[in-house]
Amino acid sequence: MEPLTEHRRVSGPVVYGFLRLVNVPAARRAALEQSLAEYCRQHELTLSGLFTERITEVNSVAFTGLMDVLEVPGTYGVVLPSASHLGPKAIAAARGKRIAASGVRLLLAREESSDSPCRRYPGSGGTPSRQRGHGPAPALESES
Repeated sequence: MEPLTEHRRVSGPVVYGFLRLVNVPAARRAALEQSLAEYCRQHELTLSGLFTERITEVNSVAFTGLMDVLEVPGTYGVVLPSASHLGPKAIAAARGKRIAASGVRLLLAREESSDSPCRRYPGSGGTPSRQRGHGPAPALESES
């Protein structure tokens, strides 16, 4: 007898992680990598790769590699521990625009308060955008 669908391994939407780790101890790096893996597990996402930046430049090797894989068909998004991993303000804004232009989602593993300016998704007008496929369906009011 075949196992039930719920018991089969099914791969979720493909995402790629990005970490900006400038002068960060190994323990912090490991904790951030684990937090991205756990976020993806909880949200049924397939973390297909992790790009780690050790220096902050607009076109670093890590960010260029990330942008290259975003062009792979079927890529759902980029997951970051927080928006600050895109870099300092000017760099983060440019990177946010490039990610938004690629049509994938920008996912933040760590929620930040809505009052925080970092909660905004750089380059996308303050909200995440999705150009490929359909976004989440709005909840319907129940009739009684």
